[in-house]
Amino acid sequence: MTLRYETVAEHLLTAITQGIYRAGERLPSVRLLSQQHQISTATAVSALRLLEDQGQIEARQRSGYYVRPRLRSVLQEPTMSSPSREPTQVTGQELVLRLVKAANNPQFIQLGAAVPAPSFLPTQKVAQLSATTSRRYRQRMSSYEFPPGAPELRRQIAKRMSEQGCPIDPNDILITNGCQEAMTLALRAITVPGDIVAVESPTFYGLLQVIESLSLRAIEIPTHPREGIALEALQLACEQWPIKACIVVANYSNPLGYCMSDLRKQALVELINRHQIMLIEDDIYGDLGFGLQRPSTVKSWDSEGRVLYCSSFSKSLSPGLRVGWLVPGALYEKTEYLKYVTNLATPTLAQLIVAEVLEHGGYDRYLRRARQQYRQAVERMTAAVGGYFPPGTRITQPQGGFLLWVELPGKVDAITLTQQALALGISIAPGPIFSATQKYRNFIRLNCAVDWDERLNKALVTLGQLVQKKLNG
Repeated sequence: MTLRYETVAEHLLTAITQGIYRAGERLPSVRLLSQQHQISTATAVSALRLLEDQGQIEARQRSGYYVRPRLRSVLQEPTMSSPSREPTQVTGQELVLRLVKAANNPQFIQLGAAVPAPSFLPTQKVAQLSATTSRRYRQRMSSYEFPPGAPELRRQIAKRMSEQGCPIDPNDILITNGCQEAMTLALRAITVPGDIVAVESPTFYGLLQVIESLSLRAIEIPTHPREGIALEALQLACEQWPIKACIVVANYSNPLGYCMSDLRKQALVELINRHQIMLIEDDIYGDLGFGLQRPSTVKSWDSEGRVLYCSSFSKSLSPGLRVGWLVPGALYEKTEYLKYVTNLATPTLAQLIVAEVLEHGGYDRYLRRARQQYRQAVERMTAAVGGYFPPGTRITQPQGGFLLWVELPGKVDAITLTQQALALGISIAPGPIFSATQKYRNFIRLNCAVDWDERLNKALVTLGQLVQKKLNG
């Protein structure tokens, strides 16, 4: 026997299949459905929720129910990258600053910067603990917390790293202003101007900015969207060039979202040991995997002290607090001094707030919810791109984090697309800024950790239309 709400759901599904309600369009309200089918509001809600459970529609807060975009087929991933095999001086990164300034407008749809929307973060808990911490440490917060940083915070970080299979003493940790400063200090300690640094390709544009500012040369290593940096290519580069350091984001990389296997992490450490180079590990996304278990760090396989570990709470807790850390090993004294002469200290209150969140704020409980939220956000964005962008579009399949790397079909120029999108109030990140040699002209990166509403949906439809026009033109 078919129940009444199932009949209504089937009627709506037929309308969707026939194109009466198209992808991204709003369905009739609960009240209107009740009137149209002469059913109770509870029955109407049950019908809508059945379609939602089936993945046909989605609820948007204070807006109603909308038809979900449908993938035309299983979308292919981009293939292994093939960058230049020679070191190059990094230039052109001033484009990043222009884009950030243009996109730093609350009226823009923020798909460009890798910053989660406040709804993805424990803002209320951070606000509560900020107030209590300010009262508790009223005197201390007005003073510098000179390097290496607040002992309470370093103890909490050491505890977490040890629980994750990477035993670290609190005295091995240097607190920094985010992960970007941690990487900068690590590179400054290892290199001098003119040195060669191996990087993934594509890689985080912020790292390229650091390399450019330090007058270093970058050699881009081919990187697979599922397996990570190509160890064979890295081996060849180490044999051909005097590489000083290699930098990887082994867990849910930016922009590809891959997670290296333990076997490959171990092999990577063995490779750098053979060639006696240093490895800088950026693990800023490590807590944001979609699985139940946190992946290991490359540092956990380090027996010779060649891995400098960098991370922060900017993606998982609060970008605005700017609290990160560095485990520099034998270079501790050098990096501590560099930290001091650069900016004296990381703000005291921010350090104490994070320490309180880690100890009393239910951080792990929040992470369990956040991982599910990020996974759903990535799936939703993937479906939208697959539904709105032209055939031939390729998309990565991240295992964690909240970013998508999108290969556009044909010869669509990402820089031009970005400029057109900005003019329409939409911020995206063009592929060339993720390469030292401005490769990836037909790639863009999208931030999935955004509040989904009708305005965002229309922005994605618009992006798809812009790409289609370029193909037609």
